[in-house]
Amino acid sequence: MIYLKKIILIILGSISIALGIIGIFLPLLPTTPLLLLGASCYVKSSNSLYNWLINNKYLGSYIKNYRLGRGIPKKTKIIAISTLWLTIGYSAIFIVPLLLIKILLFFIAIGVTIHLLTIPTYKKTLK
Repeated sequence: MIYLKKIILIILGSISIALGIIGIFLPLLPTTPLLLLGASCYVKSSNSLYNWLINNKYLGSYIKNYRLGRGIPKKTKIIAISTLWLTIGYSAIFIVPLLLIKILLFFIAIGVTIHLLTIPTYKKTLK
C-alpha cells in the first residue's frame, strides 16, 4: 500500500512538474504553484526526485525564491504579462466569435495581470 502511494505521488508530481514547465511558456498556467505541488509530491515519495528538482538549474530557483519570499524576476513578469495580452488579445479579436467569451477572456487577462503585479519582484543581489 505504501509503495502504491509513492508511485501515485511520483506520477502526480511528474505531471505537475511537466505542467509547470509548460507554464513557463504559457502565462495562463501558473508555473510556481505547479512546481511547488510537484515538490510536495516528491518530498513525500522520493528524496532523489525532490533533490533533483530543488537543485535543478532552471526549476529550482522558482521554488527557492518562492519559499524565501523573494518573488519573481522583473523580466519574467514582463514576458508573462506581454505574452498573456498578446495571446488573449489575438484569441479574443480573431479566434473567438462569441462576445461573452471575448469579455471573459479580457477579464481573465486583467485578473492574471493584477495577480502577477502583486507578487513581489525578485531583485538579484551581487555577492
